[in-house]
Amino acid sequence: MTHANAPLTPTGRLRMVHRHLNEGIPQAHVAAEFRVSRPTVATWVARYRAEGEAGLQDRSCRPRRSPAQLDPALVTQILTLRRECKWSARRIHHHLVSEGHQVCLRTVGRWLHRLGISRLPDLAPTGEDLRQRPQKITARGPGHMVHLDVKKIGRIPDGGGWRAHGRDCENTRAAKRGSGRRVGYTYLHSAVDGFTRLAYTEALPDERAATTVSFFCRARAFFAAHGITVDRVVTDNGANYRAAEFTMKVVSLGGRHHRIRPYTPRHNGAFTAECG
Repeated sequence: MTHANAPLTPTGRLRMVHRHLNEGIPQAHVAAEFRVSRPTVATWVARYRAEGEAGLQDRSCRPRRSPAQLDPALVTQILTLRRECKWSARRIHHHLVSEGHQVCLRTVGRWLHRLGISRLPDLAPTGEDLRQRPQKITARGPGHMVHLDVKKIGRIPDGGGWRAHGRDCENTRAAKRGSGRRVGYTYLHSAVDGFTRLAYTEALPDERAATTVSFFCRARAFFAAHGITVDRVVTDNGANYRAAEFTMKVVSLGGRHHRIRPYTPRHNGAFTAECG
């Protein structure tokens, strides 16, 4: 918004028009006095003659015609799909295109923002989060879902490590001299039946695919000894579980391999609750 006393506010335009019409000063001189172009003076003089002081007010820059403007019926359909179905802009776009409407994705997004419903909390009166939470995975019986995971823990030298004796203790230095390298880690491979909560764990030197396959075979034999037949194996997306040889072994033994959604550890919650 311009300042109230700026040269070309409605008040300044009225003074400029009066300088020409009432005082008879040529438009070129009025333009030089107000430091504007001559066509600008002519424009405001013509508007004043046609509409009076109302013609000196600011007008909207919106064009008189908008041939490419979205059909109001489509706007209503976008609003309905968003509020009732909770669809995203991309899904609404695909739906409209499948019906033969020429609507781009950015147009749908702009209208959602213009309507004030671009964010999911805008759809709820209380502002609550309406995002669909993943359904809880529940085992229907023994062996229906066996959860596998690996926990890496640091090895402790004989007699205690640096937490008990300090980082520069003789025990720690002797452990490094004896092995020629750091103490390293121990990998706890665990399998938990999601229904009975029966668990099987082994401390192994690594988490490679071959080691994981061998552990799974021994875990499967352990569950079989307790009358549990492994039907589905649930793991995260670690490299050892994404290996083709692990999936092939699970399938060859009559099971199914199911990997959880990335960055969603709660889907493997049975293992977390049991082994922490």
